[in-house]
Amino acid sequence: MGVRKGKVLVVDDNAGIRKALDMLLPLHFGEVKTIPSPVQLVSTIGTFRPDVILLDMNFNTDINTGNEGLYWINEIKRIAPDIEVVLFTAYADVQLAVEGMKRGAFDFIVKPWDNDKLVAVLKSALDKSRKVTKPSVTTGTDMYWGESPRMLEIKHQLEKIAPTDATVLITGENGTGKDVLAREIHAASLRNGKPMVAVDAGAITETLFESELFGHVKGAFTDAHADHAGKFEQADGGTLFLDEIGNIPLHLQAKLLRAIQNRSIVRVGGTEPIPVDIRLICATNTDLGRLVREGRFREDLYYRINTVHIELPPLRERREDIIPLAMRFLKTFAEKYHRPLEGIDASAQAALMAHSWSGNIRELQNCIEKAVILSDGNLLVRKDIGFETSQALAGTLRDSMPDGYDEERLVRDAMAQCRGNISAAAKMMGVSRPTFYAKLKKYGL
Repeated sequence: MGVRKGKVLVVDDNAGIRKALDMLLPLHFGEVKTIPSPVQLVSTIGTFRPDVILLDMNFNTDINTGNEGLYWINEIKRIAPDIEVVLFTAYADVQLAVEGMKRGAFDFIVKPWDNDKLVAVLKSALDKSRKVTKPSVTTGTDMYWGESPRMLEIKHQLEKIAPTDATVLITGENGTGKDVLAREIHAASLRNGKPMVAVDAGAITETLFESELFGHVKGAFTDAHADHAGKFEQADGGTLFLDEIGNIPLHLQAKLLRAIQNRSIVRVGGTEPIPVDIRLICATNTDLGRLVREGRFREDLYYRINTVHIELPPLRERREDIIPLAMRFLKTFAEKYHRPLEGIDASAQAALMAHSWSGNIRELQNCIEKAVILSDGNLLVRKDIGFETSQALAGTLRDSMPDGYDEERLVRDAMAQCRGNISAAAKMMGVSRPTFYAKLKKYGL
């Protein structure tokens, strides 16, 4: 292997490790510098100007949980976002390394390390750091309609309502994609050239509620040093998305209702009404009808925001979409984390299909992201997924498979990977041997 130009900075408090890397890395990189403490990190970045930093996650300080490593990732990305960071971690700290990658680290290496793998990862990080323009990575969170009848019905409903200015109320469990659907409605509307302003209505403190939504004038209160346009004004001409509207306290709902009815607001400290032209979309994971009956949500506000009601189904009720969604996330995160993944094997697919997904699509997305980071080969396998198939669900996996789902391919893959061993294939798919045998008979295998 030839020496590749580039600067690598190693931060590790173990003298033996620093000595070993001082011998290994100069054989592959132009300049290598090792330092024992991250305290010297900022000044060394300024003088040495590394392309890649190999950063230990734990140091011999009072902070020995890996949190110090996470802190220094944030600092590196704050002061030098173009420097790629590779994490050096013990096997027990792999979860911290996963969190570190979510915060911007390029990859991680587990100690004791393999020299070839370490060098290969550092070279990949070096290649990325030198790219002037980096390819954009899709988020994987744009709307996936799938094949379930309920989702296709919602899609048809959206096509009808999107071009109108009808107010829409989106309900559904956490993680079902209410915010994604709201963006889809805006994108398909006649207002798509204007902004969509999203507000987590339940997270606004009561003291700032009016200022955040309606704005304020200079001098309206102690910290009001200048005029401020609120969310209603910011969304003028476009769409205002009020998420978690069910969490707004009752005494503030009247002020919101007035602004929605009048399509005008008055800034805090001001006197002049300001007209606003908005399309309103609201979302909640609570039963607003029940809150109305309990006197915790205004009935007039409920009817004002409920012109069109769309309820997103939980993921467990659209199981035919689980694997296609997982594959979309796989593609996104494989690109983001530089993993050579091509698919999901039968055992992992069976586990995904049998899981309850109480956190819905968001839980699936997080599961696949973590699995991609921890993967080793070109297929996600069951151990990458990180959970075992629920025994209650595994026994009835046949019933949980939706009509039209390509179950036959799963069964064939399981048999191929287990070289015809029925017991092993049944275990791989998380079902009993009799259940699996019935599937073989069903598909003539």
